[in-house]
Amino acid sequence: MKKLCFFLLLLIFSALMVACSEEDASDAGEKIETSGKAGNKEDGFSGEITVWAHPFTGDQEVEGKMWKEIISSYEETTGVKVNFEQIPWANRDQKVLTALAANNGPDVFYAIPDQMPQYAEAGMLLDLNPYLKDNDMEDFVESALVSTTWKDKVYGLPILQEAYTFLYNVDIIKEIGEDPSKLPATWAEFEKWAEKAKEKGYYASSFQGGGSMNGTLYPYLWQAGGEVLTADNEVMINSDAGVEAFEFINKMYKNEWIPKDSITALEHDALWDSSKMLSVQGSGASISRMLSKDTFEFVIAPPLKNKKQVTYGTTGMFVVPINSENPDAAAEFVKIMTSAENQRKFNQVTQYIPTRESAKDIFGEQKYLAQLATYTEFAMPGVIHPEGRNIMPLIQAELQTMMEGKKTPKEAADAAAEAIKGKVK
Repeated sequence: MKKLCFFLLLLIFSALMVACSEEDASDAGEKIETSGKAGNKEDGFSGEITVWAHPFTGDQEVEGKMWKEIISSYEETTGVKVNFEQIPWANRDQKVLTALAANNGPDVFYAIPDQMPQYAEAGMLLDLNPYLKDNDMEDFVESALVSTTWKDKVYGLPILQEAYTFLYNVDIIKEIGEDPSKLPATWAEFEKWAEKAKEKGYYASSFQGGGSMNGTLYPYLWQAGGEVLTADNEVMINSDAGVEAFEFINKMYKNEWIPKDSITALEHDALWDSSKMLSVQGSGASISRMLSKDTFEFVIAPPLKNKKQVTYGTTGMFVVPINSENPDAAAEFVKIMTSAENQRKFNQVTQYIPTRESAKDIFGEQKYLAQLATYTEFAMPGVIHPEGRNIMPLIQAELQTMMEGKKTPKEAADAAAEAIKGKVK
């Protein structure tokens, strides 16, 4: 139903865009021509723009001060007034699409990796490439730009990243006779630690089978050298590498290295907090939570490697809709918003990881976050495809069926592939 609503809104949006083009084709042509001159400060900027973003922390006073500083830096530089609106996360797709279709949406809005390709494929986003010649793109972490690019066009600039990896309980490491300074780096090394943990009565790690595939199957699939789906609709999830990932998860479950409720669990914080688990998969939020609780000593491992060293980590970006009435000023806001200076301000408050290498100095003496920030080079943002979000439940259902013992890993991978093909072909 959600997918149907999304495409109905896309149809409405497309119809309105065609109507606007027919009514004012000459104006549209001028906008495209002007866009090519973006970034040239001699041309100047004028007017106003509307920016939509979401709440990123629970402290709206501190967050509000941060936004005021960033917006002021933009207004002082460009002379353009910013109308800023913070919109809730709930129903954000519907709100954005409805507003854009009615031609009264924002000039800039925040997007995540599974939204961008949907919007870009529907022709709803402005290609930012013409605006980026003076933007020092080399300073961005390469993995952060993966989620902003669709079919060789850049539709957004990244403001934040995450990197998921394993946190280990130091006391349990010592109890199983291992060294906290020599954490598992490969699947094979992890398996040895997992078996030792089980022998001592501990789970080896967490597994949120009821959550997103980004934190469960996908990292192992990528580590095996596999891929879920290409931009050209080639389904790869049941390749040899894909089957190997299904097999690895099945092995962890059958060997009881992960909890019995891993099929549907959304988190295993209670087991981790009570020292019944050797490791837990987590990101910056997990580290902040552990530091606030000060329960036991923990260490962070680099992302695991099989054929490749890779993990999951979302990327947040700002994009410009194609029907912005002030595209030059909007694109300039995205550039200024994601500058190193403003990334420092934004990520110090939100505790995410900057996407510019030069801004990663914000963590200073915060050793855990500083270490985690070095792993974003290995962080993939998920499946970058218009159907990326829609295929997740299909894959999840097959993974759960396998863990229940009703299908072999190969059967589950093949079934997932067939289900994906039904969505993309």
